[in-house]
Amino acid sequence: AQPKLDPENTIDLDLTYGRVVIELFPDLAPKTVERIKTLAREGFYDNTPFHRVIEGFMAQGGDPTGTGTGGSKLPDLAAEFTNKRRFLRGTCGMARTSDPNSGNSQFYIMLAPAPHLDGQYTIWGQVVQGMDFVDKLKRGAGGSGIVQNPDRIVHMRVAADVK
Repeated sequence: AQPKLDPENTIDLDLTYGRVVIELFPDLAPKTVERIKTLAREGFYDNTPFHRVIEGFMAQGGDPTGTGTGGSKLPDLAAEFTNKRRFLRGTCGMARTSDPNSGNSQFYIMLAPAPHLDGQYTIWGQVVQGMDFVDKLKRGAGGSGIVQNPDRIVHMRVAADVK
């Protein structure tokens, strides 16, 4: 049986297909979890696209421009790498540039395990419900995975704030 989730450390990510529930890991990535919660509470993620979706790899979103180059107005975050978790199906990681300390608002959800990412990117959560909805996201073409007319986040909220 699934243990009861702490609403303050749970994200409800609503897609047109249904709700995805993400358990947050404040013990592993406290600054990143705080950033995700802050932006979710501001409504920052609402209507942002999953602009990059690569079959058998991951779905990336959280960029208001939809180009893969945008972020929030907040400063970039220092990396919070861990060896306690691995990039498995449903793992949520913080996207970044080649600079490990450049995570801001973009994130990705793993569609499959990716051990080559372990210890290289900040893990901040895990999908615990609704992965079948993530699987329905439109895929991008070619190696870049950039999606034409991408699916968007309807709402992304901290579960404690959902009425």
